[in-house]
Amino acid sequence: MEDYPLRRPSVLLSLVPVFVLVGLLFFTIRLFGSDALSGGSQVVLLTSTAVCCLLAMFHCKVKWKTIEKAIAGNITSVATALLILLLIGALSGSWMLSGVVPTLIYYGMQLIHPSVYLVSTCLICSIVSVITGSSWTTIATIGIALLGIGQAQGYAEGWIAGAIISGAYFGDKISPLSDTTVLASSVTDTPIFTHIRYLMITTIPSMTITLILFLIAGFLHDTPATEQMTGYAVSLKESFRISPWLLLVPAVTGILIARKVPALITLFLAAALAGLFALFFQPHLLSSVAGTEAGDIGSQFKGLLITFYGSTHIETGNAALNELVATRGMGGMMNTIWLILCAMSFGGAMSAAGMLDSIISLFLRFMKRTTGVVASTVVSGLFFNVTTADQYISIMLTGSMFKRIYRDKGYENRLLSRTTEDAVTVTSPLIPWNTCGMTQSTILGVSTFTYLPYCFFNLLSPLMSICMAALGYKIYHTPTPPAPETESPFA
Repeated sequence: MEDYPLRRPSVLLSLVPVFVLVGLLFFTIRLFGSDALSGGSQVVLLTSTAVCCLLAMFHCKVKWKTIEKAIAGNITSVATALLILLLIGALSGSWMLSGVVPTLIYYGMQLIHPSVYLVSTCLICSIVSVITGSSWTTIATIGIALLGIGQAQGYAEGWIAGAIISGAYFGDKISPLSDTTVLASSVTDTPIFTHIRYLMITTIPSMTITLILFLIAGFLHDTPATEQMTGYAVSLKESFRISPWLLLVPAVTGILIARKVPALITLFLAAALAGLFALFFQPHLLSSVAGTEAGDIGSQFKGLLITFYGSTHIETGNAALNELVATRGMGGMMNTIWLILCAMSFGGAMSAAGMLDSIISLFLRFMKRTTGVVASTVVSGLFFNVTTADQYISIMLTGSMFKRIYRDKGYENRLLSRTTEDAVTVTSPLIPWNTCGMTQSTILGVSTFTYLPYCFFNLLSPLMSICMAALGYKIYHTPTPPAPETESPFA
């Protein structure tokens, strides 16, 4: 009996830690803005965990060892995800400094033409975000350059920002380098590449419709020519040794993914291969990162190691390009890892107290069929995005709350992981007080409500998830429905 609460908490009591979390996050976001992820949100999570623990111990009569065990189990469950995040940091640094990402961007920019500006912008941001795994980096770098081009061509700010954000969050949603993709798959116990392949069922139709809309809008808009993109491409080429041979790195990575090589192995090999290419194609940049003008192998190897684990800054003479090629390495992932550890502690405490079960009971009445299950998950994800103002916390809460429900109803975990991403990741920039909404609005200088109607991909994704559930298209079930379990939904 010591593993379960002796007194089942009411729904109202179970919501107290959630209300505390939402309230504290509101003030934290107001005070810190996008910097809230640097520590403020983590402290709020630990404070909410403390409130939950107090209620669990004194009201629900749960022993501290039980809470501690649940928290430890939660953290253990995401150990692989934490390693993946570290490798993603190493890979993002090596792909940038080796010239892989600059080469992809350089060739991608050749697609830009005034009559197809919007669709090209969306495609370029998609490519960059898939390769980097970061919508924030994509918008803050290439997005800024594309924004200036669009303004020069006479496009309204809402259309420009909508195309940039739609493309950036396409990659954020499906890239194996994206921390939200890793998080959604790990929280729901879904292999990351299984998660990504299943995401394509809703992501490809949503992006196809989005590109068609942008293509039509572009042809209906009369835009003048501009040389701004040409100048940007020239600066990029002058800073890096651009070569088609560098495309071998993403090609090999794609083959590894297609052959279903485990994520840890794939990411390690992709980072290592990019490191070798960096030594061959960009030795001068590695020496610069090492802080020496010497061209010996020692300084280059030192620069390569820094590229893997630390921050790098390359002076290109172009401010936008400087931002684009700056990397953070494995060290840049520590805030996300810290946030995950704190969120897992909160989830473990909520689970041990039985509060999560009480909250889940609110949704059960709407979950008679697949459509109801998916729609309830979408609504829950949107609710947490609005109330917690953070996509990471929303992903973890949504995935953890519904994991046992999906399992008990016989659905494979990939349905939950996909629905969570469709509901949370892409809608976060549409909420003005969400960290993503505030960040993108500030970076682009366009208000959230101005670009919201034109973020077609972000608006279509949750609706597409519900539509696919209603059609019953590729809804997979476990071979036999599992027997009811008494373990925590966070276990």
